[in-house]
Amino acid sequence: MRHRKKSRRLVGKWEHRKALLRNLLVALFIHERIQTTEAKAKELRRLADKMIVLAKRGDLAARRQALSILPDKAVVRKLFSEIKDRYAYRQSGFTRIVRIGPRRGDAAMMVIIELVTDKLEHKPAAKKEAPATTPEAKEKPAAEPVEEVKETEAAEAKAAESAPAQEEKVEETPQAVETAAEEASEAKEEAITAESSETTKEAEEETSTTSQEETKEEIKEESEKKA
Repeated sequence: MRHRKKSRRLVGKWEHRKALLRNLLVALFIHERIQTTEAKAKELRRLADKMIVLAKRGDLAARRQALSILPDKAVVRKLFSEIKDRYAYRQSGFTRIVRIGPRRGDAAMMVIIELVTDKLEHKPAAKKEAPATTPEAKEKPAAEPVEEVKETEAAEAKAAESAPAQEEKVEETPQAVETAAEEASEAKEEAITAESSETTKEAEEETSTTSQEETKEEIKEESEKKA
């Protein structure tokens, strides 16, 4: 039974599986992009990440450990000289797997596994300034309450000065309202008187015109009688 076994079997014997992963690993570090099945790519990714971490260590023990896994010295030289500098600021995620579809025949999912070429830029963390520890800095907090008391006293004095002025304004407002009402009533009376005078003038004009017409008619009648 395969209880507590995390790795994939892939092939029948362990020696065959080990040789298969070695060959895939050499091809990946040489070409930096290969095509294989999804199961093999996932197993290869674990081994490739481990080898890049060893290369980032860069010591003699790490190089000997890499040579025990990779049989090609040229690949190990490239890994410890070129590839490790590419991932100086990257802690993980050195490879990428992209699906390209099922294989014709057995419908096995085919993928492309490649080394990540995106470079991460190192951003230094902002340093926080340490609080001052001089004797003057320690004495400053004691002076702050005195300044606060002075500010509160000044604010209370300003409030006391502004209070009588506000009361005077409140007292003056009813008188202003009464005067405004009187002015409005006077304006209404003047408008009414002006309208009445206009109406009387119109009535007088009408009466004068009617009287003139009547006199003209009487004169005509008298002239006709005499004739």
